[in-house]
Amino acid sequence: MIIKGKEYAYRMNGRIYHCAMDVTMSFIGGKWKTVVLWYLRNDAKRFSELKRLIPEITEKMLSVQLKQLEQDAIVERTVYPQVPPKVEYRLTKTGKTLLPILEEIASWGLKRAETEAKKIEVPSRTKIKKQHKS
Repeated sequence: MIIKGKEYAYRMNGRIYHCAMDVTMSFIGGKWKTVVLWYLRNDAKRFSELKRLIPEITEKMLSVQLKQLEQDAIVERTVYPQVPPKVEYRLTKTGKTLLPILEEIASWGLKRAETEAKKIEVPSRTKIKKQHKS
């Protein structure tokens, strides 16, 4: 990073970052992290809720993404002592600081989709299950 004519880098978690974008993307980069964060933006969700909201993600990948987000203090995991166990995921205070960025990314994506894509209706999962049983 060039700041006031001098070149700087940041060392964090054993890695050297030469660009602010690289720092950000190390936390939220990849195919699924921003999607997971998007669904956690308003309230806590259970693992099964996130899986239902993101049907293309595998359970293993969702688990990996949640663990990484938890390690990075962006998501917190709360285990409730009950039978059966209940676990919820929610954004931390640090995670909530990403909301303006996520909103901008989503806004850009919506504008792009509205100008370049065809909108299609997706049948509800309930209807899909009923169709398969018939």
